[in-house]
Order: sequence, then structure tokens, then C-alpha cells
Amino acid sequence: MSPLPQLSGRQIGRALERLGYQLDRQKGSHMIYRQAAPPHRRLVVPDHRTVAPGTLRAILRQAGLSLERFLELQ
Repeated sequence: MSPLPQLSGRQIGRALERLGYQLDRQKGSHMIYRQAAPPHRRLVVPDHRTVAPGTLRAILRQAGLSLERFLELQ
């Protein structure tokens, strides 16, 4: 597996928007993205300058994405 890139929360959010997620709301530093089509998953993305590798890995797992597919969306 390739090493995880250092990305900001906004960069992760833009990649999720390319997959069909929409910014549902934001409270503090937590951006909540909602999938427009069923099953309407919700993902919480921290609005930080750099997201920790474990947090990024968890977001990818919850979205059902592989790292390679996610990097194609960048």
C-alpha cells in the first residue's frame, strides 16, 4: 500500500463531492457530508489544515473507497 498523502479537510471534501457527496452542514470544525443517492451515508470530515493519516483511512473505509480510487479523484 502506498503512503497516505497529507491532505486538508477541504481537499478531502472536494474529492467526496466528486463522488456525489454534498456538504450537509458544518458545526465547528466538523463538516458533515451526505451522500445524495441511497444509501445516504454520512461522513464527518475535520476541517483541519492536515488530516491525520488514521482519520483519512477511516473516512475512506466509511466511504467504501480504496486509496487508489481516492487518489484518482484528487
